[in-house]
Amino acid sequence: MNNTLKDILKSTVISIGMSLTIFSFVCIVFDIGYGGNFSLEGYRMTKMIIGCVIIGLGFGVPTIIYKNDSLPMPVRVLIHMGIGCVIYTIVAYAVGWIGGSASLGQGIAIAAIQLVVAFLIWFLFMRYYRAEAKKMNDKIQAMK
Repeated sequence: MNNTLKDILKSTVISIGMSLTIFSFVCIVFDIGYGGNFSLEGYRMTKMIIGCVIIGLGFGVPTIIYKNDSLPMPVRVLIHMGIGCVIYTIVAYAVGWIGGSASLGQGIAIAAIQLVVAFLIWFLFMRYYRAEAKKMNDKIQAMK
């Protein structure tokens, strides 16, 4: 298996894991908020879990764009986050996280929170990988 495919697989697994983890925490908050009476009917939980996997794919697969050094970093971020956020929004409407009984203001707030969380996660990963690159560069310089 070549490195690009391994990187995509790794990014996708991490993204799906993060998506399901965030979803689990949100479920806990809603369960506590509803006093243990939070219920879903008509396979809504199954649909939401499948939606989380799709969102993980939507944010994980586009990370391949970071292998393209000919594009400036802001363009790569825009492509990656644009694809991920569009997929998130479509899934959120499809499974009922946004829309339905939510008012326009609530929908805007949910979308804003989604963008903040997505960019926060991206920012934390960027900082981690920059620190890793700096460590590698420092070790290379020390070996000279």
